[in-house]
Amino acid sequence: MNTFRHWEYPRYDPKTERLVESLCTLGNGRFATRGAAPESTAGAVHYPATYLAGCYNRLTSTVAGRTVSNEDMVRLPDWTALRYRCLPDSAPPGDWLTPDHPTLRHCRVSLDLSTGTLTRRMLFHDAEGRRLGVTHIRLVHMGDPYLAAQRTVFTAYGWRGRIEVESVLDGEVTNAGVDRYHALAGGHLVAHRAGVEAEGIAWLACTTSASRVRIGLAVRTSSRPLTSVDTACTAGTTTQTSVMPIRRGRPVVVVKTAALFSSLDRPFADPVRRSIEYAGRAPDFPTLLESHRASWQHIWNEGGLRTAGETGRILRLHAFHVLQTLSPHTAELDAGVPARGLHGEAYRGHVFWDELFVLPYLALHFPETARALLMYRHRRLPAALEAARRGGVRGAMFPWQSGSSGVEETQRVHLNPRSGRWLPDHSRLQHHVNSAIAWNVWQYGLATGDTGFMHGPGAGLLLHIARFWADSADWDGDLGRYRIRGVVGPDEYHDAYPGAAVPGIDDNAYTNVTAAWVLARALDLDQDLPAARRAELHAHLGLGADDLAVWEEISHRMYVPFHRDVISQFHGYGDLAELDWDAYRARYHDIRRLDRILEAEGDTPNRYRASKQADTLMLGYLYRPAELARLFVRLGYVLDDELWARTVAYYLRRTCHGSTLSSLVHGWVLARQQGPDAWRYCQEALLSDITDVQGGTTGEGIHLGAMAGTLDLVERGIVGLHPATDGLHIDPVPLSEIPGSALSVCYLGHRDVRIRFRPGRLGVRVPSSLLGPVPLVLPGGRHEQVAAGQERWFRLPGG
Repeated sequence: MNTFRHWEYPRYDPKTERLVESLCTLGNGRFATRGAAPESTAGAVHYPATYLAGCYNRLTSTVAGRTVSNEDMVRLPDWTALRYRCLPDSAPPGDWLTPDHPTLRHCRVSLDLSTGTLTRRMLFHDAEGRRLGVTHIRLVHMGDPYLAAQRTVFTAYGWRGRIEVESVLDGEVTNAGVDRYHALAGGHLVAHRAGVEAEGIAWLACTTSASRVRIGLAVRTSSRPLTSVDTACTAGTTTQTSVMPIRRGRPVVVVKTAALFSSLDRPFADPVRRSIEYAGRAPDFPTLLESHRASWQHIWNEGGLRTAGETGRILRLHAFHVLQTLSPHTAELDAGVPARGLHGEAYRGHVFWDELFVLPYLALHFPETARALLMYRHRRLPAALEAARRGGVRGAMFPWQSGSSGVEETQRVHLNPRSGRWLPDHSRLQHHVNSAIAWNVWQYGLATGDTGFMHGPGAGLLLHIARFWADSADWDGDLGRYRIRGVVGPDEYHDAYPGAAVPGIDDNAYTNVTAAWVLARALDLDQDLPAARRAELHAHLGLGADDLAVWEEISHRMYVPFHRDVISQFHGYGDLAELDWDAYRARYHDIRRLDRILEAEGDTPNRYRASKQADTLMLGYLYRPAELARLFVRLGYVLDDELWARTVAYYLRRTCHGSTLSSLVHGWVLARQQGPDAWRYCQEALLSDITDVQGGTTGEGIHLGAMAGTLDLVERGIVGLHPATDGLHIDPVPLSEIPGSALSVCYLGHRDVRIRFRPGRLGVRVPSSLLGPVPLVLPGGRHEQVAAGQERWFRLPGG
């Protein structure tokens, strides 16, 4: 890993191969293929897999004596599989060669971030001195979202003979990528059919068992030198076998070109027939590679963030994975933000609140993609309305985990690998996901000025969520405040009070404050709506003047608990016991998953002032200091710098960072405070996936929120970008470890607005267009503007 452009692994290590496969995944926003070696099969070391955005299926399993239903993102047939072995002259056939074969001498994997290609180079050297070089180059086409290709070159050194190659299209796959889920059913694909056309194109058809998504996958295999091909088919696989002469100076080249279609595509056509035709007329590999590189160049032009040094290289890797999970092609799909990308099966491919950390970046770079992801939520508004109705409240209650339909997909039980016990799961009580959706709607509107969306689907989302929060808040006459009871906050470790018979805690500060913010923004948007649209929404929601008055009151009178001169994470948090942190660190060393440790000991984190991740401090991630202070003033509280600093320090000492998002938020908050430990947490967020700080979880899929969050950390946190109604605010908070950045953003219809941040200086260039100037608000409230076709530099305080 030694260049800015490439991400490299110079040797093969089976202990880290799952990590390499995740971080070397290639995708185009529609589908993605893990970076597994083509020779590998699924097992303890390798996990080749392909996933299609929005393709889910539901299965029923029996675990811990109960029947559970789980909807999963489906692992699709493997189009990459390739087996080969040497047939030396006057010698018996060799073994099928794999990265785990004892004759492997060298292996280097290189991910080209600029062009979206994966190269794996291997050298096998047997006891007779024969050497075989193998080079695979793979792409998942960023320009044509239905195509992928893989070229393999075999080179003989010191021998001559033949090489036998099997090109396999393998549909006999199951979801088995996460050990914790081994007790759950994973056979999602049924009704397999396979065949080979007269032109030599292999095809495979299958259907998801419950959701009835039809999959068609076709592979055109070509070789040089040309040779005859033997074919064999079962119901779920095709195998095309070639035997080709090989000698020094005469390499063998095999190219697999794959086309993937499904019944989710629009306009609808038979997925199998379409894939066969598409694979048959696909360009050759050099042409595909050239157009693929050109598409990535366009993506990087709009989504790139340039920062010097190793930090910049890691940020580029993070951007790469965000952009190939949620590309411009995603805007054509009905898909959300899978928390673990299209890279693995952790969290079963579900959509969480992680979009809170992803959409701010997309809104500033790819607004059409951000809009589409918000439309994923809007299409599921009816399901959210029904969920709220069943819960006895009005409005929209979106699920904590979402999949295809928008119903709650959160598991009812989860496995503690440390104790081996299946435990009740109450994380569905994390209703704060509703505020995350509303916040993203609002931020998108500020960044884009898209009144069509904000007055249409955006208003529907925001007002229905506000209705839910208003109905969820109960008046407490003794406190003279509104309260929200029976929830779980972002912390997740506290899902009940000690000894309580029912789950949930009361008045989670983050939940209450964000709910009040949603109500205030809904009232603002309601006033901005055209009269006819306002009347339509009011009629649909059954809103009257009295309801809006109640919203106004709740937005001023929501309860926020305090204890010991800090904001309480929830009501009663200060009454919990203190944990002996030193003792647990000495005993277990890594206590990130303190919940599992305590449960295995017969204890529970519900008894302690101990948090998995940032909870109360999430308020400092969503809101700038002045904005947060104004929000507390609206609620009738005083939040000054000293109170917030005490709160930050209090929770920092009591958080074990069991989520990759935790270090990100703490780094953000401390950077805003100019805290001495800010960079330590920022750096941990940067390294969380590449060093697998959670101990094996990256191999199950990347943490998309953490990756996007590091980009957002630089852009909104350090450079200080903040779209607002009066202009694009830029209020930098310099970190010496990130001395400068350059990026291109979209703002109010302007595209490719170039921003360069240097210590004490800020440059803004606006491309020529018919749009008006870009308004800026610089530190100290200084208003400036940059006209289209103009570049201006500004001095910043301290410069």
